[in-house]
Amino acid sequence: MTDWARPLVHWEIEARDPQKIADFYRELFNWDISDGFIMDIAPGIGGPEPGPAGHIRKSDRSGVTLYVQVRDLAETLAKAEALGGAIVVEGLQVPGGATLAAITDPEGNPLTLVQQ
Repeated sequence: MTDWARPLVHWEIEARDPQKIADFYRELFNWDISDGFIMDIAPGIGGPEPGPAGHIRKSDRSGVTLYVQVRDLAETLAKAEALGGAIVVEGLQVPGGATLAAITDPEGNPLTLVQQ
């Protein structure tokens, strides 16, 4: 029997102020986030099929970074700042690929924005 790759099936954002962070993601990405002790985030439309891929790289920190696809990088960067996030890298064109930008949410969690 051939073994199979174990796909990423779920992710979690931990926050000291979960309501503030939920409001940030609702406004920035139009995510449907429930209320309560565990704030469920519904899957979006248009994501990669059959699911997200990933990579591992050397860094000065340990942690996980979410990559979120956006339609307009400049507009999303401005909105992220207005909502209390911070811009780390404004734009990086991947040769033959997408344009990326790096931000942090209001609690410092890293996010990479991907404009196809």
